[in-house]
Amino acid sequence: MNIQTLDILNAIHTKPYTNQRDLAKESGHSLGIVNRCIKELMEDGYIDEHMGLTNKAKTTFLENTPQNAIILAAGYGMRMVPINTEVPKGLLEVKGETLIERLIKQLHEAGIHNIFVVVGYMKEHYEYLIDEYDVELVVCEEYSHKNNLHSLKLVIEHIANSYIIPCDIWCAENPFHKSEFYSWYMVTNSFDKNSSVRVNRKLQLVTTAKGENGNTMLGIAYIHKNEAPKLYRNIESLSSNPYYDNVFWEEALMEKDHMFITAKVISNDIAVEINTYEQLRELDHGSNQLQTEAIDIICQAMQVTPEQIVNIKILKKGMTNRSFLFDCKGKQYIMRIPGEGTQELINRKEEADVYEVIKDKHICDDIVYINPNNGYKITEFLQNARNCDPLNPIDTQKCMNRLRTFHEKKLTVPHRFDIFKQIEFYESLWNGKPSIYRDYEKTKENVFSLRDYIEKHKGSEVLTHIDAVPDNFIFIQNQTGEEDIRLIDWEYAGMQDPHVDIAMFCIYAMYNREQVDTLINQYFTEGCPSAIRTKIYCYIAACGLLWSNWCEYKRELGIEFGEYSLRQYRYAKEYFNIVQNELHP
Repeated sequence: MNIQTLDILNAIHTKPYTNQRDLAKESGHSLGIVNRCIKELMEDGYIDEHMGLTNKAKTTFLENTPQNAIILAAGYGMRMVPINTEVPKGLLEVKGETLIERLIKQLHEAGIHNIFVVVGYMKEHYEYLIDEYDVELVVCEEYSHKNNLHSLKLVIEHIANSYIIPCDIWCAENPFHKSEFYSWYMVTNSFDKNSSVRVNRKLQLVTTAKGENGNTMLGIAYIHKNEAPKLYRNIESLSSNPYYDNVFWEEALMEKDHMFITAKVISNDIAVEINTYEQLRELDHGSNQLQTEAIDIICQAMQVTPEQIVNIKILKKGMTNRSFLFDCKGKQYIMRIPGEGTQELINRKEEADVYEVIKDKHICDDIVYINPNNGYKITEFLQNARNCDPLNPIDTQKCMNRLRTFHEKKLTVPHRFDIFKQIEFYESLWNGKPSIYRDYEKTKENVFSLRDYIEKHKGSEVLTHIDAVPDNFIFIQNQTGEEDIRLIDWEYAGMQDPHVDIAMFCIYAMYNREQVDTLINQYFTEGCPSAIRTKIYCYIAACGLLWSNWCEYKRELGIEFGEYSLRQYRYAKEYFNIVQNELHP
């Protein structure tokens, strides 16, 4: 039997037969195809003259019964800002039901009770499902830095006659059946620019050409036992290659320029993937999840209604915070939401004090709102802006000029940033665990031995940015067409030797020594005394250990920074040695 005939047989099995027109609606095929398939099914002995199923058909259904379902619920759901900071995406409430519970109930209706839920972000929120629905939770430890291909690998041995389902789908009609005869991947009959596949005349899902819209991908699939071995091999192969760390599991369905399973096309009003706050608002204006702290703050600070907050988009996830862009009253703004563990790392009252000192001085971005208690912040979006390119000497010279001008204002705040105390503070957040670096104690001892030299050669303390890294220098076009430079992200700022900012720029940009010396020369256009240059080397060593310890704390929270963390530890060791060679040639 071909796929169309199998669909008609399944439709007859799903609902009692009434007439061919209803059968066409249920199966999604034309009336002509339905009539042709009924004739074929009768000739082959699967249905009788009264449209009843024969024993042959019943045996076929038993052989093609779905065995289980896998729900993928490990990811952050980053596009769901600001809701994703308060609830995982699978527990979004739509029309009185959470998404994942609705999916589980629909699976139960189809007779499927063996359900695996792969969790990661906010995994504890899903624990109740074990008792309520007898599901099995599978924890993906790599959810913060790998995509759902790696979630699926954790349950690879269970994939055979299986549904694979994302947790953020809302289905108006039950998409699951008591029998499935072949593998398929579900798309809708609508098109969007984010889809990588489209349906051709053979019901194949083929790769879209550049600039071409594809059928909206829903992420729901059924994997028949016949295709399961090929999927296993592809998952194993792709997941072993770091190049595929950030791909979706659908990549394992691709075979050259098409998926090796067929398309299942449904109407776009039957199922929808909820990716954004605005999609949820459109689907269910009364959802409890729409009442989020971030949206409430915007409404209060800007005297607007939630409906006036539109075009919400996630910004690139930062090392410390999650931020999103939104439009309101004809202007664009950024809302900053503090990230995991930041309450331990940052004193928000001190940050607010810094912004009070620098406001109206055209040093930073324009602050609309800042909460000194929880760190929520709203700033105007800087239009026509770009970050500093640390490999462009013209950019870096401008940044050093801007930095020195700021330092020479000699602004003051009531608090200071003590590098060596912060090193030990971050270490204390490891909760008694040893460093992941075997020679940490020796490295720390060496770095701390540089403190005397620093104290001897440091100048007067002024307000110092501390996090003066290339990404925080923003170039914007002013009204005359010239570029202005603003410094953003003042969370760590405090009183300190201003030359610390030079060291911070270097280690974030991952400069080698030649590049470090070039940057120092750009700051000290009149020439840098050798003792001050050596002091900056000391700061590079100390700040390298500082951020290495910070990365170790973040690692305990499940957040990895890859090469950055390793390089910071290397700066601590290498620049200690450089200082020793400078002082004892």
